Amino acid sequence: MTAVPAIQATAPIITAPLTIFLAVLLIILVTPILLNKLKIPYVIGLIVAGVAVGPYGVNLLARDMSFEVFGQVGILYLMFLAGIEIDMYHLKKNIRKGLVFGAYTFAVPMVAGTLVSYTLLGVDLLASVLLASMFAAHTLIAYPIVSRFGLTRSAPVVVAIAGTIFTVLGSLIVLAAVVGVFRQGEFRIGGTLGLLGSLAFYCIAVAYVYPRVTRWFFRKWNDNILQFIYVLAMMFLAAQLASFAGIEGVFGAFYSGLVLNRYIPGKSPLMSRIEFVGNAIFIPYFLIGVGMMINIGVVTRGWGTLYVAGVMSAVAMSSKWFAAWLTQKTFGMKGLDRSIIYQLSNAHTAVALAVVTIGYGMGLFDEVILNGTIVMILVTCTVSSLGTSRAAQKLKVEMLGDESVADESTKGRKGNVLIPVANPLTAQELVDLALLMKGNRPGEVFALHVRNDNSASSRAIGRNSLDVAEQAAASVDESLTPLERYDMNFVTGVVNTIEERDIDRVIIGLHRRTNIIDSFFGDKLIKLLRATHRMVVISRCFIPVNTVRRIVVAVPDNAQYETGFTAWVGALASLAGQLGCRVVFCGTTATKQAIATVIAGRRYDVRAEYRLMEQWDDFIIMSNRIGDEDLLVIVNARRASLSHSSDMDALPEFLQKYFSRHNLMVIYPEQFGESSDIMTMAETLSTDIVSAPSPLWLRLRAVYKGGKQLGRKIAHREHKSGMDF
Repeated sequence: MTAVPAIQATAPIITAPLTIFLAVLLIILVTPILLNKLKIPYVIGLIVAGVAVGPYGVNLLARDMSFEVFGQVGILYLMFLAGIEIDMYHLKKNIRKGLVFGAYTFAVPMVAGTLVSYTLLGVDLLASVLLASMFAAHTLIAYPIVSRFGLTRSAPVVVAIAGTIFTVLGSLIVLAAVVGVFRQGEFRIGGTLGLLGSLAFYCIAVAYVYPRVTRWFFRKWNDNILQFIYVLAMMFLAAQLASFAGIEGVFGAFYSGLVLNRYIPGKSPLMSRIEFVGNAIFIPYFLIGVGMMINIGVVTRGWGTLYVAGVMSAVAMSSKWFAAWLTQKTFGMKGLDRSIIYQLSNAHTAVALAVVTIGYGMGLFDEVILNGTIVMILVTCTVSSLGTSRAAQKLKVEMLGDESVADESTKGRKGNVLIPVANPLTAQELVDLALLMKGNRPGEVFALHVRNDNSASSRAIGRNSLDVAEQAAASVDESLTPLERYDMNFVTGVVNTIEERDIDRVIIGLHRRTNIIDSFFGDKLIKLLRATHRMVVISRCFIPVNTVRRIVVAVPDNAQYETGFTAWVGALASLAGQLGCRVVFCGTTATKQAIATVIAGRRYDVRAEYRLMEQWDDFIIMSNRIGDEDLLVIVNARRASLSHSSDMDALPEFLQKYFSRHNLMVIYPEQFGESSDIMTMAETLSTDIVSAPSPLWLRLRAVYKGGKQLGRKIAHREHKSGMDF
């Protein structure tokens, strides 16, 4: 029996902190370039690089405090990303599978590990239980691989992550129980119950405090850097509080990610910064540090070490595979799903090292077990990384095939989006909203500034607005084409751009009323709606869009017969999915059935709810039920369209009177063919002269159509309404 050799007596070649950091950066830079040609996963490449440059390799780098600090930060960051990238809809949808898998992947290795350790490895019962807890726990070391493939929201990945937290907590509880038995000579249930009580109190406190503080902070400070620092601080605070409660810090990091992911959409600058920093620095540092702790020289230290390492590796991998197989058979999952679940749960690093180190320090494990654990870590990490890479590629191809079938109805459409920007102060929020509504839909994004003079101030405003729009898109790794156009007026410039660029939808901000006779939508928007049949989205949000808690949609009767019906349903589903909030559709029974069919047929994973709205102006009743954190969406219709009714003529006045302080979005779906109200050339030339109908005229017309009974009708409907929000 031989001990794990200590760090070599010869001094490392590089000891200066700055030079060590430079060397690590070069490793992070060069490793993927070399390994991509050899088809070796990035994760295993960094671990191998750590082995090569570490004290058990060529001894190039000293494992100084930077590896201790960045390594600890890296494992916390890895678990935080796993939590923050989970869609809560998918988690709730797969929570039962995740808990069952967690029970399987904890119980099977515990039973098998205890029996094998006691019979084949010759350790006593208490040490066998502790060693089995090491087999049960695993680390999501291959998670960056599925993240790179964009599979973090797929069902098998969510199941694997949920099971990981279950089994890590179980292993830590077993560890605490074994330590208690070793020190006190008997098992005391009080300590275990105390740990479970601390866990429950911790979860309730974080779930209550974190969302409220986060919403307040994001509304008060909209600076991206401050928000990034805030998120990191909350992650480390959760990890530290978990440690104080006697729980492993990795659980705190993961749980804080689950709580905060509601406020960090996938397509947002904040999410891009979080992923960038983690994948560029912290996680690679952690993986290299893991490699530096692995001593492959123990393989040659005798048959005893090889035998123990072989048994431990076989038990660890076979028990994890059997747990994944049981999960597959229990829920009727596919073989590819089982492969993803197994490979993600196959790697053993952080918890395994903690368990074996504690056991070795207490004298429960000898040096051979310690050496065998190191070999097991190397084997399981290699198999997990290679297997996850192969399975992820197959799953991505399968998902792309499913998406092509689901998007069959949109073939032939470019899916281009146009964002008219006139003010640099509102350009970023419009771009953020457009990208959230676009989701993964193909097509280009254009930002347009229209001017009708060549003055220096007009040019400067236009250029500044487009620069802000470009930066907003670049911050989430999206391409945006800026367009600066000189035209007769705003409407003409937008309409010509729609035709030239084959635009499918226009997303524009609601104008600010400048005087008492100005209409709610404004003269330009009214004429734009007459001039194009494409979908137009008008937005006004008083809060950051990522803090919206609920989307309430008022849908008119016969909306399902409009050409753009599936387009606006898909846009809202994408928005709700990115924000992780629920969306409530209010409409007639036939319309609700059509919306549910689109969401199910196009496989939109959103928390959709449906409420009956008997008449179009019933949405006015919602005014006292729509909160400051809700987004009210009104699906309107152009004249002569199938879903248009005379009640819609008074919509601007209703919105101004009842929803002036609400977050609002008005959608005009696409109409097939040219609108009968499109302006002629003469009308286009006079768009800056012709004024919109005055509010007085709209009120008189509403009275003429029966508007005087509106108050009594609203009171009556509100009294008998069954709509519950």
